[in-house]
Amino acid sequence: MFYKISDTLEPSTLEACMRSHKPYVAVMTSKEWTETKDSFMMGIDLDIEYDRIHTTKAEVNYDSLTGGFNIPDKTDIAELEHEFTFALDEKGVVFIDDHGYAEMLVEDIRLTRRWRIPSYERFLYDFLNRIVFGDLAYLGKHEDELALIEDAILEGRADNDTLVRVTEIRRELLRLRTHYEQLMDLGREFYENENNFFVEHNLRYFDMFTARVERLQDITAYLRDYSGQVRELYTSQIAVAQNNTMTVLTVVTTIFMPLTLIVGWYGMNFRHMPELESPMGYPVVILVSLTIVIASLIYFHKRKWL
Repeated sequence: MFYKISDTLEPSTLEACMRSHKPYVAVMTSKEWTETKDSFMMGIDLDIEYDRIHTTKAEVNYDSLTGGFNIPDKTDIAELEHEFTFALDEKGVVFIDDHGYAEMLVEDIRLTRRWRIPSYERFLYDFLNRIVFGDLAYLGKHEDELALIEDAILEGRADNDTLVRVTEIRRELLRLRTHYEQLMDLGREFYENENNFFVEHNLRYFDMFTARVERLQDITAYLRDYSGQVRELYTSQIAVAQNNTMTVLTVVTTIFMPLTLIVGWYGMNFRHMPELESPMGYPVVILVSLTIVIASLIYFHKRKWL
């Protein structure tokens, strides 16, 4: 797919793009790039690594800028990702993607964007914005979910699955934080404009994009802290529940200790023990035992141990 940047993206051909004075956008597979890369005359010294794109980055070459995108898939951020590479110079940009994600982004721009003052830099700005489109709403959903989890913990409705979900959210936020850091580095690399590929007064687009990603990273950092607080709250609630259980067990043990002493004492059955033959001995022991239990309960209640 080839496009010329006008007030919209105009579908074109490789030959027309090379002849035109307008900047171009190309989206192709790695096989197509291998077959046609010499036509772009970008002076790339090294082959682009199509199958080892672990980070989002940009590298400055003698007469080109190359790099790759590693974009988390919001349907499963911890496991799925979109990967593609790019190469650009002052004439245009080529996205090399065997999976169709870059083509989807470019096609979305073609269908939805119309520029009053079109420029190469404005297209790149819109393309980069498509990468983080919807991220603010996605982070907002995580914030709402953490708030609901916090309420469930305070109301005693949380269980082990709650802690598992909080851990999953923290893992996703960590992946997003890394993603945003790499995007900021990419935006700054474009803004530096080391090879003078971009028009000076349009560099503000890259600065605007970097600022936007910085805000997303700040929100991500806040949510990671919030998720840590929620996890600590859950842990503290478990500790409180365990302490309450231990308090009850301690109180019960304390109440029955003197009763156990009485039972053990009068269970020795020595011949000359008092009250063994008294008709009031049994009722007296019952009365003493009840008195001990009631007195203990009153004492523990006043001390707020029950």
